[in-house]
Amino acid sequence: MIENFEQLLKQAKNSKPISVSIAAANDSASIGAVAEAINLGLATAILCGDAEQINQSLQANDLSASDSVQILNADTPETAADLAIEQIHKGNAHILLKGQIKTAQLLKRVLDKEKGLRSGQLLSDVFLFEVSSSRTMMITDGGVNLKPDLGQKIEILKNAVQVGHALGNSCPRVALLSAIEVVNPDIPSTLEAAMIAKMNQRRQIKGCLVDGPLALDNAVSLQAAETKGIDSPVAGRADILVCPDIESANMLAKSTTYFAELKLAHVIVGAKVPVLIPSRADSSRSKLYSIALGKLFSEYLQKEKN
Repeated sequence: MIENFEQLLKQAKNSKPISVSIAAANDSASIGAVAEAINLGLATAILCGDAEQINQSLQANDLSASDSVQILNADTPETAADLAIEQIHKGNAHILLKGQIKTAQLLKRVLDKEKGLRSGQLLSDVFLFEVSSSRTMMITDGGVNLKPDLGQKIEILKNAVQVGHALGNSCPRVALLSAIEVVNPDIPSTLEAAMIAKMNQRRQIKGCLVDGPLALDNAVSLQAAETKGIDSPVAGRADILVCPDIESANMLAKSTTYFAELKLAHVIVGAKVPVLIPSRADSSRSKLYSIALGKLFSEYLQKEKN
């Protein structure tokens, strides 16, 4: 099981490079991530965007157009996204990475019924961060679904569990978060959490252990769980934190970066290929980790198909 981001990179280097299509690859962080990915043997890249700006960034990173780097000129971020997705359909790339384009603009094209990357599954974002040298955790969904209902939360949970399996965790522990750890009819997220936990107990949801509602403290701290008398195989040991809505998930995920300065990676699950949506403000290192995560998840999906 992958326990830290060093292992994430090491595992991703164990197979041949994968092709990454980058939408609006005009920013130095995306090019920096590409340079590292190429040097590590993780990936090759198709850079879609302003060719002049891309070439300048490539030169700054001692790279140029080659067998490992292809440039496709595009006048706008929207056109760049269309080109990047087209490369996926042509089989020239197997991961889509967001560059200098807003997430909403990119996802609009990913979800297009005719030209997008729909697979029939609900799309959701899985945010991976490194708690320590021996532990990673996931937060979902802080990037796609605004106010998921019961059915959507189940799909969001299943998507995150897939990522856990791809990282070698055969039975991830899933905490369904709310403000409190008891069912309260006035807080809908506690009711939904209790229903989903019961579905897991009755094996309607497999491949994981689920409990909820749990507050954040007793989901991640054994001491907090014990103090509050919570007897649960998930409490204090959660691998995946499923938040009530996009606002709580997004803020929780970003707090790990801006307050705790933890390493991070993103992957959107549910499309035909992994879609990577790190923030435009994220560092090149974070985007490199996202590429590694996307590569491992792409390989997992291929194994599942076979």
